[in-house]
Amino acid sequence: MNCTGLFAATLLIGLGYSAVAMAEPVSMDRAEKLYDTYCAQCHGMSRNGKGINTVGLSVQPRDHTDTKAMSDLPDDQIRLVIEEGGLAVNKSILMPAWGEAMSAEEITAMVSYLRKVCKCGN
Repeated sequence: MNCTGLFAATLLIGLGYSAVAMAEPVSMDRAEKLYDTYCAQCHGMSRNGKGINTVGLSVQPRDHTDTKAMSDLPDDQIRLVIEEGGLAVNKSILMPAWGEAMSAEEITAMVSYLRKVCKCGN
């Protein structure tokens, strides 16, 4: 194998390892930080739907600590609203879509994190 072929093979192997590393599950700590970054302004630091951006909103954000209400939501609906925003599930247009800001793995972790917050599982 010449130097170019060896370099290309090494690069492909390295890229393969990177792809595997990126597909690993996202930790609950990372999901919590994502929530604090993207969600807490409206859903609140206490996750109860009373964030600093809720003053004057005609539709209040969902209370993620409400076990009953959150238990009624299937995971795929939670995933959809995170990824595509409120309009995707006929809810508030003010709920932004985070599918461009979060990876699929991060959205999956966020769904799990919300199940932890509400103390409910589906």
